[in-house]
Amino acid sequence: MKLVAFAASSSRNSINRKLVTYAASLVEGAEVEFLDLNDYEMPLFSVDREAELGHPEQAKAFLARLAASDALMISFAEHNGSYSAAFKNLFDWSSRVDGKVYQNKPLVLLSTSPGARGGASVLATATSAAPFYGGQVKASLAIPSFHQNFDVERGMLNNNELKQKLIEAVSQLHETITA
Repeated sequence: MKLVAFAASSSRNSINRKLVTYAASLVEGAEVEFLDLNDYEMPLFSVDREAELGHPEQAKAFLARLAASDALMISFAEHNGSYSAAFKNLFDWSSRVDGKVYQNKPLVLLSTSPGARGGASVLATATSAAPFYGGQVKASLAIPSFHQNFDVERGMLNNNELKQKLIEAVSQLHETITA
């Protein structure tokens, strides 16, 4: 199985990148390709820019990476209750090339934050929106209080209850692909 995984964040030290890296390592037998949103930086989307520039190569390249996968795993950073500007801009440009951005792929959607809700607001938005953009959400999970529940040095969850929930979420993706 080819799995594309990324953090919906442009932060070089993203806790969502740490989470999605760990979560992807739990997918048994997967060949994982990690994407970095910084590789897909584009001007802010507007219809005027689209008329002027057409569809940027970065948006096409991003969609090509998604198309080459069997499944997707995304961990969403929450900025003021919503998507990060970096993800939203990439998503907006990509949706103009292909409205089914997720290309009918099975998805595991994650989020984390330092706070007690773990990015639950952005995760709820992403989970409810994904089917409209060709995403088949198999599981979603918010990991609260990242710094208390994730051992950065070992690169893994140290909270056994959350770890079990993550293993269950990841298994939904694995079962879908191998069925």
